[in-house]
Amino acid sequence: MAGERTSVTIEDTALDTAAAPLLDKLVSDGVASKVGAQDATLWGAEAESEASIRLSWTTLHRSSRPLIGEIEALRTELRSEGVDRVVLAGMGGSSLAPEVITGTEGVALTVLDTTDPGQVADALAGDLDRTVIVVSSKSGTTVETDSHRRIFAKAFADAGIDAARRIVVVTDPGSPLAELGETEGYRKVFLADPNVGGRYSALTAFGLVPAGLAGADVARLLDQAAGVADTLTADSTDNPALRLAAALGAAHADGAEKIVLADTGSGITGVGDWAEQLIAESTGKQGTGLLPVVVEGHTAPGFTSAGSDATPVAVGPASGEAKVAVTGPLGAQFLLWEFAVAIAGRLLGINPFDQPDVEAAKKAARSLLDDPAALTGSAEPSAVLGSVEVYGGAGTTGEGSLTDVLREFLDSAPEGGYVAVQAYLDRLDDASASLLRPELAKRTGLQTTFGWGPRFLHSTGQYHKGGHPNGVFLQLTGTPENDLEVPDRPYTLGQLQRAQALGDGQVLAAGGRPVLRLHLTDRAAGLAELMRAVQELAS
Repeated sequence: MAGERTSVTIEDTALDTAAAPLLDKLVSDGVASKVGAQDATLWGAEAESEASIRLSWTTLHRSSRPLIGEIEALRTELRSEGVDRVVLAGMGGSSLAPEVITGTEGVALTVLDTTDPGQVADALAGDLDRTVIVVSSKSGTTVETDSHRRIFAKAFADAGIDAARRIVVVTDPGSPLAELGETEGYRKVFLADPNVGGRYSALTAFGLVPAGLAGADVARLLDQAAGVADTLTADSTDNPALRLAAALGAAHADGAEKIVLADTGSGITGVGDWAEQLIAESTGKQGTGLLPVVVEGHTAPGFTSAGSDATPVAVGPASGEAKVAVTGPLGAQFLLWEFAVAIAGRLLGINPFDQPDVEAAKKAARSLLDDPAALTGSAEPSAVLGSVEVYGGAGTTGEGSLTDVLREFLDSAPEGGYVAVQAYLDRLDDASASLLRPELAKRTGLQTTFGWGPRFLHSTGQYHKGGHPNGVFLQLTGTPENDLEVPDRPYTLGQLQRAQALGDGQVLAAGGRPVLRLHLTDRAAGLAELMRAVQELAS
């Protein structure tokens, strides 16, 4: 894989023809070299102030080199103390890249990007004597990550372990977390480049520290990025980032505002989940954008059945219905996609470096946490069907069988719209929930996304509220078997999880997006009942 050529091929003749003038214009305007030179004017006057502090990702293949020795030194120290289990507490840009890196290299990393009490309890049940937790937050105030830090610090102390020696911090300079790390004497505080946004941070300390501590070869990753950097800054029609941006821009102009991502043998594990945040959060705003739809493979529903509203993109060799294929080793793909998405933002006329709608769901969740009565809620379900409580928002009356409820709700989706399944559950123990995506896609004919909550709030959540307003949103919540206290906080993890689901639902509904929440009073039974109901929908 190290010697694999990095390339973008446009397999569809019509798309290639439509992209050609955009590609030529990008070349003649010198866009690639200007991105490489960190020209903040490329996205217009309104975006300039933000862009001016968000472009350091273009040189990370060089500027991140000093991290290699620091990471290896800390890993050697920890191993000498018998500490070889790495837990990562981080959300969005702080967790997605490390998960892809370690998954691709086959090294173990326990990722906590959840507020589900069961999933966090499982992580706590690991061997604490061998555990170090990396607490990773750009702002230093991420509520999920702070909760994980508090829970693990108490668990270490209760086990007679010096918590400060087992906590490593990755954050921006001057953040509250950086200050806390110094005050508490945490094992090490890595300060990341503040001029890189979270979703562009794969090659910063946010991506490299947890992956490197887990045993991934981060030097090779930087080498892969360095190997393609000059190509990506070249003003040439052979530049793969320009080719990808032009293809996505041309497709969007023709009504294909969705990108269906399937791995076709890239050798990379889960790159679509990383690209999902980059694409959705960068472009999904001002009522426009590109919605990434990550599917199970090139034979999956949504890829094989992509209509005029979607562009099937292969990550790996061209296969099946792919209109575009992107190849290259992981480090190169990180940089390639970052260049391409930033440039696509220029073509769409948006600022690819802000996320104006993300804060709305956070504010709503905070308001619910501050009002326990609102959180427990007096609202009665519109129906109780077996182990499933139905809370019908816009788009459903909640009457009839579970299949009837789903059918009525899904019928509210416009032609060319999409279905977003949002599972505020345990992505390990409730993993079967992800099977709903291909089943719904097959039976509705609509592009269907799947996200674990609150993880997706830090990625596709921006698009849901700011992108094309043609989605319908199926929320899944579930009663936890056991809750977990968050030390020195007036809420439990279960309450936080519930607040995040309800808060996001409120914001979506207020924006006119149809929302249906199905609460599983028995998670296993409820998921089985829901799958049966979906399978009874007409295909």
